[in-house]
Amino acid sequence: MLVDGVRFLDPAPAVFEAMLEGWTTQQRARFLKADTIRARIDLVRRFADFTNQYPWQWQAAEAEEFITHLRSGRRPVMVSTARGYQNALRLFMDYVTDARYSWPAVCHERFGEAPAQILHEWNTVAHTSEYEGRPGRRPLTYDEVQSLLDAADGMVEEIRARRRKGASAAFRDAVLLKTVYAFGLRRREAWGLDVVDLRRNPRAADYGNCGALFVRFGKSSRGGQPKRRTVLTVPEMDWIVPVIQQWVSEVRPLFGAGSHPALWVTERLGRLSWRAINEAFEEARNAAGLPEELDLHCLRHSYVTHLVEFGYPEKFVQDQVGHSYASTTALYTGVSDEYRNRLVQQSLRQRHADLWEPQQ
Repeated sequence: MLVDGVRFLDPAPAVFEAMLEGWTTQQRARFLKADTIRARIDLVRRFADFTNQYPWQWQAAEAEEFITHLRSGRRPVMVSTARGYQNALRLFMDYVTDARYSWPAVCHERFGEAPAQILHEWNTVAHTSEYEGRPGRRPLTYDEVQSLLDAADGMVEEIRARRRKGASAAFRDAVLLKTVYAFGLRRREAWGLDVVDLRRNPRAADYGNCGALFVRFGKSSRGGQPKRRTVLTVPEMDWIVPVIQQWVSEVRPLFGAGSHPALWVTERLGRLSWRAINEAFEEARNAAGLPEELDLHCLRHSYVTHLVEFGYPEKFVQDQVGHSYASTTALYTGVSDEYRNRLVQQSLRQRHADLWEPQQ
């Protein structure tokens, strides 16, 4: 048979492969990320292996059994992950059922049946909750942030006291964690920082070249390039200024970085990896005795929460962390009971001033 001008001897697997190749081309034309496309193709293959059938044979029941299988496995998928899988399979089925790509006609001619959409509103995950992540992921309290950063500093002092190698790397990791918190960064944003991304803020000249941070690897919209933003150093976080300056001027040169652009360099003169960034957080978290459910992204949640508690306007916080919508910023907020009690007390003072007058 002929598919896109190529002759195949075994029609069923050949048509399936041609479908995947065509869908890949369509997604590339939309400028979707290569990782996104690869993950979707892998998922379709995984579903095909699970059903032991081809797309023109799939029915709604197979999709439901697939998600049920993933939900009841040794490592059950999260609700958001299941929805992502369903969306990806739905998109693939949209492609192969679209008459403009001729797959329905090809399948009907060769196999006597055509593909049909198998995922609908009535058999997919409903989006009923604003936050669907792990309950254990939350903002850190002020004391927990302090414990985490103290633990990171403690590892530096411990290595120095034992006169072992690695003190400079431990210092780097401690500064990195402090920077993630002080500027509310995502992991990829911290990873992609270069020395030149340290910027001056004319309105905060005392901070020198640490008055702002130019983030070039912000989270992109689907099919778009990484978004850029400038994060200003807020006065409540100005303790980060001498920390970064010491790293850049005193410790980073010990790595022999020379003209390497990365802010966080390794002993082998490479850019610190995502995995190493995660490990730096996990080591400090464990040393501080914090719950294992907390991960690096919780520092970003903490930053948003603490800016709100400091009294910064919602729009300012939204711009600082690079959220397109205020509703997204709201999901990151977990203000403390103490802060909420202050608001209640402030409201009571305004409405019932007589109750708060000092007793004679």
